[in-house]
Amino acid sequence: MTSTNDIRRAFLDYFARTGHRIVPSAPLVPQNDPTLMFVNAGMVPFKNVFTGLETRPYSTAVSAQKCVRAGGKHNDLDNVGYTARHHTFFEMLGNFSFGDYFKDQAIHHAWTLLTKEWGLPAEKLTATVYHTDDEAFDLWKKIAGLPESRIIRIPTKDNFWAMGDSGPCGPCSEIFYDHGDHIPGGPPGSPDEDGDRFVEIWNLVFMQYEQENNEIIRNLPKPSIDTGMGLERLAAVLQGVHDNYDTDTFKALIAASGELTKTATTGDRQASHRVIADHLRASGFLVADGILPANEGRGYVLRRIMRRAMRHAHLLGASEPLMYRLVPSLVAEMGAAYPELVRAQPLITETLKLEETRFRQTLDKGLKLLDEATAEMGAGDTLAGATAFKLYDTYGFPYDLTEDALRAQGFGVDRAGFDAAMAEQKAAARAAWKGSGDKASDDLWFDLAEEKGGTDFTGYASEEGEGEVIALVKDGARVDRAAAGETVDIVVNQTPFYGESGGQVGDAGIVSNDNGLRAEVEDTQKHLGRIFAHRARIAEGAIAVGDAVHLTVDRTRRSAIRANHSATHLLHAALRERLGLHVAQKGSLVAPERLRFDFSQPVAVEPERMSEIEADVNRHIRENGAVSTRLMTPEDAIAEGAMALFGEKYGDEVRVVSMGTSGEGIYSVELCGGTHVNALGDIGLFKVIGESAVSSGVRRIEALTGEAARQWLASRDEKLREAAQVLKAAPDEVPARVAALVEDRRRLERELAEAKKALALGGGSGAAPAAAEQIAGVAFEGRVLDGFEAKGLRGAVDEAKQRLGSGVAALVAVNDGRATVAVGVSDDLAARFNAVDLIRAAVAAVGGQGGGGRPDMAQGGGPDGAKADAALDAVRKALAGENVTA
Repeated sequence: MTSTNDIRRAFLDYFARTGHRIVPSAPLVPQNDPTLMFVNAGMVPFKNVFTGLETRPYSTAVSAQKCVRAGGKHNDLDNVGYTARHHTFFEMLGNFSFGDYFKDQAIHHAWTLLTKEWGLPAEKLTATVYHTDDEAFDLWKKIAGLPESRIIRIPTKDNFWAMGDSGPCGPCSEIFYDHGDHIPGGPPGSPDEDGDRFVEIWNLVFMQYEQENNEIIRNLPKPSIDTGMGLERLAAVLQGVHDNYDTDTFKALIAASGELTKTATTGDRQASHRVIADHLRASGFLVADGILPANEGRGYVLRRIMRRAMRHAHLLGASEPLMYRLVPSLVAEMGAAYPELVRAQPLITETLKLEETRFRQTLDKGLKLLDEATAEMGAGDTLAGATAFKLYDTYGFPYDLTEDALRAQGFGVDRAGFDAAMAEQKAAARAAWKGSGDKASDDLWFDLAEEKGGTDFTGYASEEGEGEVIALVKDGARVDRAAAGETVDIVVNQTPFYGESGGQVGDAGIVSNDNGLRAEVEDTQKHLGRIFAHRARIAEGAIAVGDAVHLTVDRTRRSAIRANHSATHLLHAALRERLGLHVAQKGSLVAPERLRFDFSQPVAVEPERMSEIEADVNRHIRENGAVSTRLMTPEDAIAEGAMALFGEKYGDEVRVVSMGTSGEGIYSVELCGGTHVNALGDIGLFKVIGESAVSSGVRRIEALTGEAARQWLASRDEKLREAAQVLKAAPDEVPARVAALVEDRRRLERELAEAKKALALGGGSGAAPAAAEQIAGVAFEGRVLDGFEAKGLRGAVDEAKQRLGSGVAALVAVNDGRATVAVGVSDDLAARFNAVDLIRAAVAAVGGQGGGGRPDMAQGGGPDGAKADAALDAVRKALAGENVTA
């Protein structure tokens, strides 16, 4: 038997021998078509080549392309498991000519490969052509030798392919395989064509026209070829079976499912095993291509696929999660052809296990509710929409899963009632939303979310991509169009731009298209937690709702943000390790030029300890450990030691970012939705540049990483060299030389102060002070000292008291127009005079208030230095009146 892997390889090898470039499968997330949820055909990655928007270094190509049809208008999900050929995930084999060969060679290759390379009997093959395509009809007769009876003209659009209402288009030629008259059905174009006897295995598309609004306007200057052949259907034919699920890959997966559940894989259990096998492939490849379960967009489609399979595992009696245990079988079957499966195996395994564990916690309750709701129903009855919504809202049952569960019992579901309950919940959410406080703004975003849904963020895996403009907002109102010079918020269905949240600033970059648009994105904000708005200035061209655009994140800026964000996680871990587990994040800013981290800490971090923390972070950067991301429930993540971010709101699932190693464990584990480096070495360097207080019990660290840190250190080094040149010393000698200079300055300042005091107290000439006054029998010395430093007043007053022996001294220092007064009272006069009372009288004279000290020494001041003499007079009057007593 020819294996599926052999068939894939043989197809690629055949066309490689005939000069075709083997092109690896593109990811399942389209890179060039924002209207598609997933790549659903082999030609999708080549779309821009066919339209002339892109050129490649080859004119012919061959590929085995991963495809998913489980969302949007291309949705086969409901049929999977119940038919022979419906799949959510499938592989499309195709050969392509971009203006090189055309119909004759395409037909020649197809016929040669099928009949000569693989040996299919010619009498089993039938071709169809578009009814007006005489050229293809004649070529099938000439090249394949088919009789006219087996070249069927089809007059419908089934045999005319178009990329859209406008663009390349052309007739098709389909090749059918006849499984034999023991299977019901007739040839294509006959009344019985829907039977399973004749199966389409290959479609050859001859792109030869261009159309506008569904009208052909001209011939293409370079006709091209696009072919597609489903590998699963081809494998069934070459392996001699009629059913895709009887081919080797599916048989292996179904056998593994049967073994783990210990159930038969045929009979009434057959559909469940088929659903599990098909959905395992889709789930595994979607996760490998960066999609994780979510409540919207691609992630929601993945969740529907997973949960449908998990319900069938439950129907088979699996008491424990099953899907993740099948991942080794999937990798064994397909990992050689698709190495991304091997690389992502741990993530696929963990994602499936988490999703099934969570779903099983509510599955029994949900099925019990479903059983109770249908207990009195009869065949053909309809389940109330409100009940279906409760299953969705409370137990996580997607609507189609409820439909699938009731199908076998012959029950329907009230879709209108379900939609009404959904609308009621959205209205309640709108009423409860606190938001920005701007009701008009909040209403705008709510309306947009209800009309268009959320924005699908693709920026974890890519920094550029395609999007479709779903709204433009200018000055708080929606507009249809914006032109050069205007600033608008651009909302697209999917974006690689990160919207500001969790302390990380929004991305900047460029939005462009092939019609001359260039919009410079200054910031990206996230509204309602799900709508990404790109604040952009239209530099060139114009933009309109419905436009397809290319979005390019500023990579240099994003790289700096990623480095700062990952460094913040390492810093948090280092702080907790060095300072204690009381450290918790209280806020952060992750910007391209720097990072800021606020944390709980009652006292300043000592410089020596900060050096240790900085060294810890840099050690992990040098070790270049991987940064991994998992999807978990917040409760499970925190139970496993992950730290939740301050002020962050979490949904049912969170991204858990792990980095570095510490002993036997992981150094840093945090709940975080931001973007991060792939390996810690990408941070480059970490440097703390500041530590300060924010509020009581909260400290702030500011730091730099990468090139910014290097430039900061280089600037400091340059300043050190400049200082060394001024000091005429080597850089290493600068600290000692500066310390010596500081000590010299302090000595000189002390000597200068003493000299000033001596000069001031000597009346400006160095002579002895004048004799003391006598006021009411009390010796009094009062002086005004211009330019005397206030801090030396107390010492000067003490000296005056010593000279007096018994008496009162009052000195006023005047500096920059301000007066500072000090009064001293000798001990023997303490019973009669209080220095504090005297100073208050003096201070009032110079426009001040209060003043204080001890009964023997007090000091105060005022703003009016011109009244210094009045201050002394106030003290004299107080002494003369002898009414200022202790």
